[in-house]
Amino acid sequence: MDKLNKKELVRHILEKDDMDFEKQDIADILSKETVTKDINKVHRQSLSVGDRMADKFSNFAGSWTFIIGFGIVMAAWIVANSVLFTFDIYPFILLNLVLSCVAAIQAPVIMMSQNRQEEKDRLQAKNEYRLNIKSELLIEELNKKINQLLYNQEQLRLTIEQMQTKGKQ
Repeated sequence: MDKLNKKELVRHILEKDDMDFEKQDIADILSKETVTKDINKVHRQSLSVGDRMADKFSNFAGSWTFIIGFGIVMAAWIVANSVLFTFDIYPFILLNLVLSCVAAIQAPVIMMSQNRQEEKDRLQAKNEYRLNIKSELLIEELNKKINQLLYNQEQLRLTIEQMQTKGKQ
């Protein structure tokens, strides 16, 4: 592919596309090196301790272990306060308070984890877009090379035919 086409492509990327490309992204696309990145590694490196804790909490809070365990604790609370104790009798106002507090803490932590996953998805989409552009460039280059080879082969065939025709005369 000639440089003019690459320049036009870069201009198109920078002017038309809504992806945020840095100069390094453009250089990677136009270079002979690979453009793929391990998004999981890049994402992991950008996480703070609090982010990792929130992700682990979200993973646990969304697991069957948590749901079953929490169901057992609630059933035990209800049975204990109905039969054994009387500090939180029906309608279990203290239990409702505890459940509300758990929900109030869980919701923002889970949303933070979802936001990080969304950012990771954006990184993945950007990486795939870069890879698609690079692939398109390489396919176009290969197509031009194949066309040139076919042209050269046809010229060689014509030359051989002319030589054979002259040899017969």
